Amino acid sequence: MKISILKTMAFAALSVAAFSCSSNNDLMADVQPNVNSEVAKEASKTKTYKIRFGLVSLDGTKTLSGNHDVGSFLAENTVTGEVYDTYYSGGFQTLPGYYEGIPAGTYRFSAMQGQGGWTGYGSVTGTVSDAQIDAEGYITVYIPVTWAE
Repeated sequence: MKISILKTMAFAALSVAAFSCSSNNDLMADVQPNVNSEVAKEASKTKTYKIRFGLVSLDGTKTLSGNHDVGSFLAENTVTGEVYDTYYSGGFQTLPGYYEGIPAGTYRFSAMQGQGGWTGYGSVTGTVSDAQIDAEGYITVYIPVTWAE
């Protein structure tokens, strides 16, 4: 059993070493330079937004401070399915949580349980656009707490 584990680990290490030695030029040999520059120009035109995450407690109180059992805040685009994840460490996090770089659209915002598993979270759906930017330059999203121990 130990030998097969060692062989598997050795194979994985060699695979990583082999792939890391490949140059980017090999991967991009068939890509035309004009296409890359056009894609880069289009990407730079896409406006993105800064999201600030807070919580709504069981009694309805909104908070943007304190330490909470949150593993990660998530924003899932309802059209494309793309997920933006703040993943900090999987344990307690200090609020507010932040994510910078979310494009405009409609999102389902939620939070994952932290390491302790002492709190459950719901979700909210909202639109990310210029109209939601607050005086501090953020779009603030409050995730509801659905249960807590």
